[in-house]
Amino acid sequence: MSATSNKERMLAGELYLASDLELVADYEAAQTLVDALNATVASDTAALRAVLGRLLGHLGEDAVVRPSFRCDYGFNIAIGARTFVNYDCVFLDCAAITLGADVQVAPGVHLYTATHPLDAATRRSGLEAAHPIVIGDGAWLGGRVVVCPGVTIGENTVVAAGSVVTRDLPAGVLAAGSPCRVVRTL
Repeated sequence: MSATSNKERMLAGELYLASDLELVADYEAAQTLVDALNATVASDTAALRAVLGRLLGHLGEDAVVRPSFRCDYGFNIAIGARTFVNYDCVFLDCAAITLGADVQVAPGVHLYTATHPLDAATRRSGLEAAHPIVIGDGAWLGGRVVVCPGVTIGENTVVAAGSVVTRDLPAGVLAAGSPCRVVRTL
């Protein structure tokens, strides 16, 4: 059975219209919080946590997100305890983005749940879809890593800087490249 509203379709991974008024309102509310976050002095950790607590779906104990940070909605992002997200990260959270505990996210990492139809006519209609991203406990994403829609990265896996992760990675490996491939077991 298909979801009825565009927001329900988005969350179900079905084709939806991001221009839907409910989604636009959610996006605008999130951007107000993103702007507040990015305007907060980095040393004011209490203020940063307060804004993040309002923006994100979950912010674990002792988790850190350094500004500048960008996302679409915020409510689809769950960040585990003691996870560190460094400067200039972009999380396109049209679907759930889940970072486990003790994850290290280097500067400039981009997590993209959003995707678009390959069929040009459908794509031109404005329809898009989204697929969740999961980053396991203890993983480390190097600088400028890109994670594509629907990818799961296993516990304690290390992804080398500049990699483009297009498919799932198992737990406990070093992976690198574009497209990213397993280099060796850790």
